[in-house]
Order: sequence, then structure tokens, then C-alpha cells
Amino acid sequence: QVQLVESGGGLVQPGGSLRLSCAASGNIVSVNSMDWYRQAPGKQRELVARITSDGSASYADSVKGRFTISKGNAKNTLYLQMNSLKPEDTAVYYCKFMTTYWPYWGQGTQVTVSS
Repeated sequence: QVQLVESGGGLVQPGGSLRLSCAASGNIVSVNSMDWYRQAPGKQRELVARITSDGSASYADSVKGRFTISKGNAKNTLYLQMNSLKPEDTAVYYCKFMTTYWPYWGQGTQVTVSS
């Protein structure tokens, strides 16, 4: 069974940067979009950024200008560059690949922004 694996989370001070990675353990076909979501304690999971199969990117207002989503050179890899991090960015971050058939979700990686 193909899985998505996130990495790159951790503890960072306000104003710092982190780069999240997401890689599929096998081949996933018919991927229409790749997303990053996050879920903070006591809050609903929210869409942070999306990149479509044609390379179009979109962002939540709260992260525009600070986060950048990109695809890796290897197939089925995804990145999220996070700059100027704020305490309110603290959450578990999940990647999601949406295919023609069903979604694939990763297990999540914790990002904590604190001094």
C-alpha cells in the first residue's frame, strides 16, 4: 500500500524557517493536486497550500507571502518552505495527494514555533 511520509518538522523560534517534505513510498497515478494541511490543537484541519498538476499554486491568506509550495524533481514529492514563522503556525502539518480515484494522506509532522 502506498503511503505518504512527511518530514522536516520541529521546534523553531518565531521568525525562523522550516522546510517540510512529503514523499510517496510508491507510484501514485492521476494526481490532480498536492496539498498541505495543518491542524492546531482544538481546531479543525485547514488547507494551507495547494499546487495543481499544471503547477498553479494557491495559499491560505494567513500564510501568503511566507510559505511556498513546490513539487520535487522526483515524482510524487512535495515541499513546503515556511519562512517568517509565527507562534500561530504551530500545528501538525499533513500532506495530501488528491487523485482521480481517492485521496492519500500522510501521518503528519509537528511544527512548533516558540521562543
